[in-house]
Amino acid sequence: MIYQAILAAAVVLLLAFGIERLGRISDIPSVVTLIVVGIVGKPVLAAVGLDLGDIDAAVPVIGAVGLVLIVLEGALDIELRRERLRAAASAFLLAGVGFALCVGLFSLAAALALPVTPFEAMVLAVPFSVISSAVAIPSSDFLPARGREFVVYESSMSDILGVLVFFSLLNSDGTAAGVVLGLIGGGLLSLLLAVVCAVGLALVLMRIDGHIRFIPLLAGLFGLYAAAELMHLSPLILVLMFGLVLNTPTLITRFRPFRGWLDDSYDTTLSEFKILIMELTFAVRGFFFILLGYWTDLSVLASGKAWLAAVLVLAVIYGSRSLILRLGRSRLASPLTWIAPRGLITVLLFLAAKEHLQLPGYLDGTVMLVVLASAALIAVGRFRWSSENPAAVGENTEST
Repeated sequence: MIYQAILAAAVVLLLAFGIERLGRISDIPSVVTLIVVGIVGKPVLAAVGLDLGDIDAAVPVIGAVGLVLIVLEGALDIELRRERLRAAASAFLLAGVGFALCVGLFSLAAALALPVTPFEAMVLAVPFSVISSAVAIPSSDFLPARGREFVVYESSMSDILGVLVFFSLLNSDGTAAGVVLGLIGGGLLSLLLAVVCAVGLALVLMRIDGHIRFIPLLAGLFGLYAAAELMHLSPLILVLMFGLVLNTPTLITRFRPFRGWLDDSYDTTLSEFKILIMELTFAVRGFFFILLGYWTDLSVLASGKAWLAAVLVLAVIYGSRSLILRLGRSRLASPLTWIAPRGLITVLLFLAAKEHLQLPGYLDGTVMLVVLASAALIAVGRFRWSSENPAAVGENTEST
């Protein structure tokens, strides 16, 4: 059994690598292919007498680890500069408006179509309203630097808002005052802890030496993330700030007590850390989405109600997003409209909602259909960008 597990893990990683390469050549989002491979793999393995067993617990754990690594990888690509603060603020504002609009529309639809209270409808609406940074960040590689930066900020902020609002709703007494109190208290506490912990972890990386450096650092990051989740805070703020501080150490070293903490080896150390995060992120993403496909019950995907609900959800997502981006006069509105995937965070929050709400079974199929369709529709954004900017696409291809 041990060697079978090792063999299965090796096959999954090799498949993920091949799919990633295929996605670059064919412009097919790798997330879609990974999930489809998992879906197809289940009956194939069953036909030859193999079964991965109960993976109900493994999927959320791998998903949470992947979410941290993907947000960290995206943040490590951003260098904070004063002239880019306006762009970051714009991304945060659009993320907040888009999230609030989707929550409002989905809540109204859920309250009308399902036997749930308005409060429960809001809880159910949040997972469908969150842009998945786990899918959006890796899928934005075809955009110019300013576009990728926008996607990192927007999707990370959407994840943060989703987690914070979701658990504020679950932990409230069902009143508006209770929700607002949870949001304000949880948000301020999350931000305070994020600043302290991110700076502390960054200082550790600046001063640590020896051959074993990154594993203790990551252990500390994941430990703080898990502790904040147990307190129902929003620890993705910590992950985002940690990456930003590492990539822009002058945010710390400009203060007198830390002015001598950077040495000539820091750039090399940071480069090695980025490579490690990139490799780990690739492995965890591959495992998660293939296992997610394997975990999916094919019968729920065949439900007509699941398809109808998915179509309505997608119409709201892209209709509202197109409107917001055009009102915001974004120069990249055309491709960015289609970079609004639902993915890892949607699945994790929906699983948490199912533990507290009595929901019809076809919604499981709706979630998977929305995840697959929204990931596939990123190809439309890629096509729109390439058709409008063929020279820029050539430059991006050469740089990669």
